Amino acid sequence: MSENHYVVENHRLIAADYCPSPNCNERPNGEISLLVIHNISLPPGQFGGLGIRQLFTNCLDPHEHPYYREIHQLEVSAHLLIDREGRVTQFVPFDQRAWHAGRSCFEGREACNDFSIGIELEGTDDTPYTDRQYEVLLGVSRALMRAYPEIQPDRICGHSDIAPGRKSDPGPAFDWRRYRDTLSGNQE
Repeated sequence: MSENHYVVENHRLIAADYCPSPNCNERPNGEISLLVIHNISLPPGQFGGLGIRQLFTNCLDPHEHPYYREIHQLEVSAHLLIDREGRVTQFVPFDQRAWHAGRSCFEGREACNDFSIGIELEGTDDTPYTDRQYEVLLGVSRALMRAYPEIQPDRICGHSDIAPGRKSDPGPAFDWRRYRDTLSGNQE
């Protein structure tokens, strides 16, 4: 997929499948200046099912898996999900506040949901991400940086960076050097 394929129009990624989540609200001041990378897999450690979509749309069946009984009432979302094959689903328009970061702080500012975009990678802390996920994440990141110029490379972080001790994602399996070097044009 070419770089030109990733276009943000009316706060939506044109290439993404759209599956609206009710778990969002207005940003308090409209600011979009931070990109947060997460990981998720449902059931934990399993890939390719409908659990993530169901969680973000409040449709997770607590009887489908024992872990779902613990989380089915959570009201959470992210702006985007990039699955293992590189397919992108958008759950929340970028101008809305998705509920992805929880208690968080970046450079002394709390409540990162207020000013951030959250991208979930289907994965776990210790499972290597796919080449396709890196390719898509890079294309999407560049599109978001074009659409929201306050997002610069130094304003891209992991969930673990804004919620240390509480969150560990995207985890040691995420190759930050590969991502940052490619994003900055140091390698392709």
